[in-house]
Amino acid sequence: MNETDAIGRKILRELSREGRISNLELAERVGLSPSACLRRVQELERSGVIRGYRARIDPARVGTGFIAYVAVGLSRHTKDAQSGFEAAMAEAPEVRECHNVTGSIEYLLRVEAADLAAYKHFHTEVLGVLPQVNALTTYVLMDSPKDERA
Repeated sequence: MNETDAIGRKILRELSREGRISNLELAERVGLSPSACLRRVQELERSGVIRGYRARIDPARVGTGFIAYVAVGLSRHTKDAQSGFEAAMAEAPEVRECHNVTGSIEYLLRVEAADLAAYKHFHTEVLGVLPQVNALTTYVLMDSPKDERA
């Protein structure tokens, strides 16, 4: 399945909303028989369109009271600098997402910490000591009226 057809898009939309939906319920919602729906989902999984399923965690209930997006500018624009930075972010448990972006910065991070003091420690002791980092701008998350990340 190289291009996803209308039924495939319906399946993906429903699964992104509710990944634990039963095949029977999914089939009803997208207008297929249960066996045809299951075959479609398995093909989407096999082809890599569906890369996995995740639980949506309430950060406050697991002790994460501080969430921020951090814009990171690198001091050098080389493959080695990028690789070194990405390796450091892969090891940092506070970094939940790391995106290489275009524009005036190189990376956008989603950082989750227990509180402001924990974030300050991460900012100073992790980001602040990386030789690749030239500039940091923190955007503190106040609310998420729409969040469709799975």
